[in-house]
This record gives sequence, C-alpha cells and structure tokens, in this order.
Amino acid sequence: MRNQFKTAALLGLLSAILIAISYWVIGGTNGVIVGIVIAAVTNLFSWYQSDKIALAAYRAQPVSPQKAPGLYQIVQRLCDRANLPMPRIFIVPSPAANAFATGRDPEHAAVAVTEGLLNLLPEDELESVIAHELTHVANRDTLTQAVAATIAGAISFLAQIVSYSVWYTPYSRDDRNGPNPLGMLLTIFLAPISATVIQLAISRTREFSADAGAARLTGNPRALARALQRLEATSRQLPLQANPAFEPLLITNAFSGQFLSNLFSSHPSTEARIEALLKLEQEQLSRTSEFSFGR
Repeated sequence: MRNQFKTAALLGLLSAILIAISYWVIGGTNGVIVGIVIAAVTNLFSWYQSDKIALAAYRAQPVSPQKAPGLYQIVQRLCDRANLPMPRIFIVPSPAANAFATGRDPEHAAVAVTEGLLNLLPEDELESVIAHELTHVANRDTLTQAVAATIAGAISFLAQIVSYSVWYTPYSRDDRNGPNPLGMLLTIFLAPISATVIQLAISRTREFSADAGAARLTGNPRALARALQRLEATSRQLPLQANPAFEPLLITNAFSGQFLSNLFSSHPSTEARIEALLKLEQEQLSRTSEFSFGR
C-alpha cells in the first residue's frame, strides 16, 4: 500500500510538471489546457502502443509451447497460482541475462526473457524471475511505467523545443499572456532532469513491490535473491542493449551504488532488494513456526 501511494503521488507530480511548464512557456489558461491535452494524448498513446514498442525495441520474438515447453510450463503454473490469464511469451535473441513484462493490463500482457537468462538460471531462480514479471502484470506496473516514461519523454521534448526557440526566435515579454522567461529557463534546464528523476523513482518503487509479490507467489524469496545476484554480476559485463527509455521495464540494470547513482537508476540497488527479500523469508519462516507451534 505504501509503494502504491508513493507511485500515485510521483505520477501526479510528473503530470503536474508537464502542465506547469506548459503554463510557464505558453502562458495563462491556454498553457494549462495545452499541458493537459499533451498529458492525455501521451497517456492514451502509452495505453495502446507501449507493449508493441517495447517488444520491438528488444527485437523480442514470439515463441510457441512446442519451441519452449519448459518456459511455458513455468509461466502457466504461476499464472494458475496467481489467477492470471496466460500472457504472450517472447524470447529476446541476446546473450545478456534479463527479462521484462509489458502490456496495458493482464488480458493484453506479454512476458519476455532473453536467451542468456534461460541459459544462466536454474529452474527455481527462473521461476522467481517469471513470478516477478507476472507480479508487474498483476499490479499493472507495465502500464504505470509506460505512462511515466511517455510523460517524461513529452517533458524532455517540450524542453528541447523551448531551447531551440530561445536560440532562434526573437523574444519580448510585453505580452502578459505570453511565455514566461523564467519558466522557459526552468523548462530547458530543470524540467528534463526532474522528470527523469521522478520517472526512475516510480520504477524503483514498483521493483520492490514486484519482488515482494514474487516471493509470495513462489514461497521462495531466497531463489529471487540468488537470481538477482547472478543477474547483477552478468549485466555489468554484458548489459542488454536498447533504448535507455525502456530500461525501467527490465528486472535489473547494470548500475548500482550510492546516492547519486541510485537517484538516476531505474532500479533499487541489488543489495537493498536482497535485504528486503531475506527479511520476507524470515517473516515467512516465523509465521510457519508459529503455525506449527500452535498446532
């Protein structure tokens, strides 16, 4: 619940930045209207097209049960357990080890894993990674992240347009309803950075929730902790290459560290995720012990 509230607040802040810079740059009520329209259009575009764009970016290929029977069995078993419809399954032709889920809702979801992931992980760890991605689907994180990325992209695009206008367009501030020079400067320099930081913060909150959901779904938090350790070690040497805008979709990235790197990372540090998973394991063991003692 805490992570969901934080995500909603961050998404609201991201939309507010888009509307605010439209107000500052365009001026007055017209600016607010333009900002709302841009936010609505980008959200609608994300709703219908985010899955196609993400799958194309990673060159993901659909696979049949005949071509990947073991993978299909794991996904089907977890979907039955989580009461989810079976998603489309894709394999990314890359030796890098990673996975992601996409789609606007559980009925239109897709789960993609790389060839490197299938070759790297034993079955229990692969199951935990798939459970993590299915939790994203169940929580509709795939849509949330796509909306956040699209709004952040719209903010950066607007800032780029403003920067061109500053350099190439004569400017006057005689008109009270015209563009605000301070707003233009803030848009150019601060808005893209702020939008990126907020977008990545949204992604980090959803990763913690997906880890916890995977631990509950499999009943084996330590398997995901081991998988994350393996994935971090390999992703540093062989990251999955694509447009950085889609990195929040992945289960892990190649960056981890202190405050500044974490601030601009799409994922929490692996150490923090493992610590949270091991804490969940202890809670599960405590509940099991209490139940056994009560009997």
